[in-house]
Amino acid sequence: MRLVYEWLRELVPLTADVETVATELGLRGFEVAAVEQRPQPVIDFEITANRPDCLNHIGLAREASAIWGLPLRLPPVDATANRPAGDSDRLDVVVDAPDLCPRYCAQVFDVKIGPSPAWLQTRLEAAGVRPISNVVDVTNYVMLEMGQPMHAFDLERVAQRRLVIRRATNGERLRTLDGVDRRLDPGVLVIADADKPSAIGGVMGGGESEISAKTTRIALESAYFQPASVRRTSKRLGLKTEASARFERGGDINAPPVGIARAAALFKQIDAGTPVGPLIDRYPAPPQPLRIALRASRVARLLGQEIPSADVPRFLEPLGFTVEVCKGTEPGWTITVPSFRVDVLREADLIEEVGRHYGFDRLPTRFPVLTDAQPAPDPRIIRDRMARHALTSAGFSESMTFAFIERSAALPFCQPGIEPTAISNPLSEKFAVLRPSLLPGLIDSCAHNRRRGRKDVQLFELGSRYTSEGEGRSIGLAWTGSASGAHWSGAARQVDFFDIKGAVEILCAAFRVAALDFAPAGADYLVRGRTADVRSGATALGVLGLLSPAIASARGFPVDEEIYVAEIDAEALARVAGGDDVRAESLPRFPSIVRDVSILIDDALPAAAVRGTIRAAAPPTLASIAEFDRYHGKGVPEGRVSLSLRLTFRDPERTLTDDEAQEATERIVTALNRAHGAERR
Repeated sequence: MRLVYEWLRELVPLTADVETVATELGLRGFEVAAVEQRPQPVIDFEITANRPDCLNHIGLAREASAIWGLPLRLPPVDATANRPAGDSDRLDVVVDAPDLCPRYCAQVFDVKIGPSPAWLQTRLEAAGVRPISNVVDVTNYVMLEMGQPMHAFDLERVAQRRLVIRRATNGERLRTLDGVDRRLDPGVLVIADADKPSAIGGVMGGGESEISAKTTRIALESAYFQPASVRRTSKRLGLKTEASARFERGGDINAPPVGIARAAALFKQIDAGTPVGPLIDRYPAPPQPLRIALRASRVARLLGQEIPSADVPRFLEPLGFTVEVCKGTEPGWTITVPSFRVDVLREADLIEEVGRHYGFDRLPTRFPVLTDAQPAPDPRIIRDRMARHALTSAGFSESMTFAFIERSAALPFCQPGIEPTAISNPLSEKFAVLRPSLLPGLIDSCAHNRRRGRKDVQLFELGSRYTSEGEGRSIGLAWTGSASGAHWSGAARQVDFFDIKGAVEILCAAFRVAALDFAPAGADYLVRGRTADVRSGATALGVLGLLSPAIASARGFPVDEEIYVAEIDAEALARVAGGDDVRAESLPRFPSIVRDVSILIDDALPAAAVRGTIRAAAPPTLASIAEFDRYHGKGVPEGRVSLSLRLTFRDPERTLTDDEAQEATERIVTALNRAHGAERR
């Protein structure tokens, strides 16, 4: 909202300079975007959506009058245009959609079209509005002054001089004032004549009934439109106007007749027109004024400080509230809320008004008295912190993506035959369903980074996913590009299956998972043979592997580049996590004995199966197993692989002998031969 300072001083007799006014209004909760010292100084305010009453000069002048204790001088209106409403023989108005237009006022004027006087043009230009003609300029002036948008129809272009406020029908079209031909539907409220739509209610007028230099008689519209209807229409048509910005936030239902009376006064002042016939006011169901009980004790409780009783009416009455002292046992007031304060609905809203004008900076800054011990933090907070620490230490960056995604992105991660959970009223098709997995968002984040020249991406996310079993929490990982940075000593290595597997192992190690098993998996969105299920005993933890190239390509990722992903069930991980006790073990006192063994074995055999066989056959003195070489090629039969293992033996109580280590090694080789057909090389 652009406030013209001289316009404000016309409404409130301020003596402060423009910077002081901006500062004081800023202290009362209005964000000041800029103060510009033009020929007409202006202040740009960022008005929050809950204060449509301040999207005009009178609204901000009312705040200024309350701050400085000065009278508010409302601009003059034309008493002849405020005479009792009735029916006009020059214009017929019918409201067929009172739910979308609770009040509609109109007045016929004889006009003389021409340029506006210099003072009016100068003031509009200072407020950021381009002058057009005297009639149009007056409607814009009233909107900026009192916040009531209006529209003028050329009455000669209105078929049968009849205005019908109704829903549009399917297939109807209207060329709006911006020259665009728009297709309408029943969700759009239109102001129609006897034949066709002439304007979109609360948004923009139509070109066919636009006033021109030849116009001699107009129908001036001033109405209240249902805010949600205006917002839906504005979004649906992609049409944002000064009028829609005010109507969709909630206007003053009592302002339409006042707006016409103010326009009539301006027409008279600049010799642009005179009213003809009575005011037409279609107002079938006037609401009762809102009355709210305000307790003095509640004011003190919410603000944390006693406010003098005399200050409450002193703050509220200049803002337009009617204050009556309660005669009951509890001290307080009964407040009648003015119709322009659509944001005040309950007692707490009134207390906010008292606090604003008392000064939030004057309220004490102290914590409330604690009567109970602070509860322990939710275990999920601790677990999330552990996961973040482990994964960021491994080089990953945390990503935060939307829980709402498009259906095509969700389908590959749903169980066969199961549809993702749809959103009843999505903002767009890109936010149509709840995510069944964290991976779609991470994949899109990788593609987003890749399109901007970032080839090496490591991301993780902690969040909720929504499946047929309900909401669950998981940890997602995505890794593409290099596994290690480029260095002069050698070329960079691309990430592979074992890198993402290692990241999952680091994550599980942070939770002290005792036994971790990896087995071949068959997730449809992963490449078979390069994927694995992650388990701990009988508990399934998640899955990891190479993302299907078709899915990566569909999300905008280059076909020739790979993305490795993993998703771990955070709740299952918490169930198998080790205890909080950390036990330290002393360094070995006795030396170890190392034996290297090379065997020929099936090349498709998982390493976990080989390790399991070794541990089952080995004595307790086996301290560790490490694979240090894997070879297939010349000299190795087809379907077989040469695997070299390093076995470390150690006894915590004594020094082992070579014979004992050799015997254990032979037992292991024999077990491998029996279980897997392994041959020693």
